[in-house]
Amino acid sequence: MTKLWKMLVAWGGTVAALGATPAFAAGTTADTTIANTATVSFSVGSTAQTPVNSNTDTFKVDKIAKVTVTGGVNTSVAPGQTGAVITYTVTNNSNAPMDIVLSAVEPTSDNFDVSSYQIRVESGATPGYQPAEDLVAPAYLDEVGADASRTVYIVSTIPGALATGNIAQVDLVAQLHQGGGAAAMGAAVNATNNPLNAANGVNTVETVMDDLAGTATGDGLRDGKHSARDTYTVNTAAISVVKSSRIISDPINTPLGNPLKAIPGAVIEYCIAVTNAAGGSTASSLTITDGFNTTYAPTSNNLQGNATYVAGSARIGATVAGGVCSGGTAVGTTYTAGPPASVSATVATLAAGSTTGMSFQVTINP
Repeated sequence: MTKLWKMLVAWGGTVAALGATPAFAAGTTADTTIANTATVSFSVGSTAQTPVNSNTDTFKVDKIAKVTVTGGVNTSVAPGQTGAVITYTVTNNSNAPMDIVLSAVEPTSDNFDVSSYQIRVESGATPGYQPAEDLVAPAYLDEVGADASRTVYIVSTIPGALATGNIAQVDLVAQLHQGGGAAAMGAAVNATNNPLNAANGVNTVETVMDDLAGTATGDGLRDGKHSARDTYTVNTAAISVVKSSRIISDPINTPLGNPLKAIPGAVIEYCIAVTNAAGGSTASSLTITDGFNTTYAPTSNNLQGNATYVAGSARIGATVAGGVCSGGTAVGTTYTAGPPASVSATVATLAAGSTTGMSFQVTINP
């Protein structure tokens, strides 16, 4: 038995592992060399002896390839809207810088596709989407650092003539590529270079993928990419217009107290009910025009030649019940003598589920 062995059996010595770096640390940068050396110090009798060092054991830290895309936000849009923005966060959860290729996919399970879109990247100059600052995404995000995130926008044009509740879905897909150095995209990370079941090479750096399955079709577990889905939901105003009329007076029957008739000289009041359906958006900047080339009053029914406008009779903001307008104000109304004559009114806003009425009177020409 050697003196060293005797000392260890007798607990006359201590064993210490030197080196501040542990054998494994989550987040340790890939390609880091971890080297450890063991030292045994001991004494013989009461005399300290020269410590004995082991060989230095070394290995390289392998690369975890993981990217995460977060989204899941619903954005309310109007038909025909341009510059409609949805926001994602793309995070390189790898333990090394990676290049990331971005793409967008529109699933077929929604109601409509956007007319056009751009992928843009937050510049950092001003928080939030800024069209002049946040430029169209390059071919790839270059050398995104470990645990670093980028804010990515998809900016779309929404088609017109869409009803409230229609939905467009957009998946943002982030594909990992090896960091290839500044301005040089590395090779794609995919299932063919994922050595989960391969023996570890002590002095080589393997890439092990750890990404989750995403929302896009074909985005599976540990495939070197990840995706998240945001939606555009149409919320618009559904305007309907109903026009009715009633006889206010006539020159023969009014004095006699008989039922009124639409004869020459009779005064007719028109009531135009404008309704914004419930469940949609507030309508703004409404203009109601009667008497000339409108969608609800044919040109042949204009006032000119058939009836004469009763000066100052137009009202807007009237309450409508049973086809009859009550109240309202003259402010915001306009009469144009023509020919052909017309009456119009403006309404700043009309909330969903609300109705406003415009009324005016005419005299049937004798």
